[in-house]
Amino acid sequence: MPPISLAKLRIDMTNDQILEALRSVKYPGYSRDIVSFGLIKGIAPSASGPVIQMLLTSGNAQIVQQIQAESEKALKNAGIENATIQIQLSTAPAAPAAGQQSKPSGIRRIVAVASGKGGVGKSTASVNLACALRHVGAKVGLLDCDIYGPSIPLMMGINEKPTLSSDERMIPPHKYGIRLMSMGFLLEGDTPVIWRGPMIMKTIQQFLLVVDWGELDYLLVDLPPGTGDAQLSLCQTVPLDGGVIVTTPQEASLGVVRKGIAMFEKVNVPILGIIENMSYFTTPNGERVEIFGHGGGRKECDRTGIPFLGEIPLFTAIREGGDSGIPVTISDPEGAAGQCFIRIAQYLRQKLG
Repeated sequence: MPPISLAKLRIDMTNDQILEALRSVKYPGYSRDIVSFGLIKGIAPSASGPVIQMLLTSGNAQIVQQIQAESEKALKNAGIENATIQIQLSTAPAAPAAGQQSKPSGIRRIVAVASGKGGVGKSTASVNLACALRHVGAKVGLLDCDIYGPSIPLMMGINEKPTLSSDERMIPPHKYGIRLMSMGFLLEGDTPVIWRGPMIMKTIQQFLLVVDWGELDYLLVDLPPGTGDAQLSLCQTVPLDGGVIVTTPQEASLGVVRKGIAMFEKVNVPILGIIENMSYFTTPNGERVEIFGHGGGRKECDRTGIPFLGEIPLFTAIREGGDSGIPVTISDPEGAAGQCFIRIAQYLRQKLG
């Protein structure tokens, strides 16, 4: 085996440094970097310095300029001087843009339920809002977009696989009169999903456009926490009629909620309101305990002008319903816990029509 030349070793080391530097450059609007997206197609040495070749599918001049500028800055910060970046545009179609959105046939309204952070009860709110809308007479579907941690099958007490129609479209299972789709229906046991961003985006697009949802008044979409690939893919694929944001009262939750509000505003999705979950707890002797503080959701609505949809106290029945697969709006719609969600559902139905 011939020895590796010193010149080639230097080139390989420089290429590694270039790739490492470019991993700090995020694709605009995404949480992933341009290297993991596969945009770097080649690095060639030249007399004046390395030449980095990139291939983009987007024809958006602003995106091209932003990637060029941020890449040049990242390389300079890494001490790589005199690098030339050549960006070539591919003729391959890009992901659906805002102007190319299409709403699935038969669905009148699509509403996203989001949160800035995990653990605030967003999926619990999604499930009970779906059941509450069904309770007031609407035709409802519920899409679980939390690909890594699907919880809708457990909370709705169902674990059926979707069937296929004659035209190869998935027919979603249903429970309590609600059509459901979740990654949890497609997995065996505790099998984890270990996917990168593009696979997540493709799956969400298929759940929206390849599933035969039938005739629905409302499709609620339970989003994962944060403002990442799933959220952006949803906003690019279908026109949303609005977003509902779930938070808990404390500032740690509200601080991240503001990012979710900003995300919806940037993609021109109207915010229908904020729900303050886990608002307070009432002991058996009647004492009210504000475990996570109180009133933060309402204060944020006062600050932003966003409608306040209501407080959801810490009811044991809500937790028990989620664990048993019988949501409280199904088991006891006239009780205090069930009425919290039904009032919000009535407001949303009046707001959306």
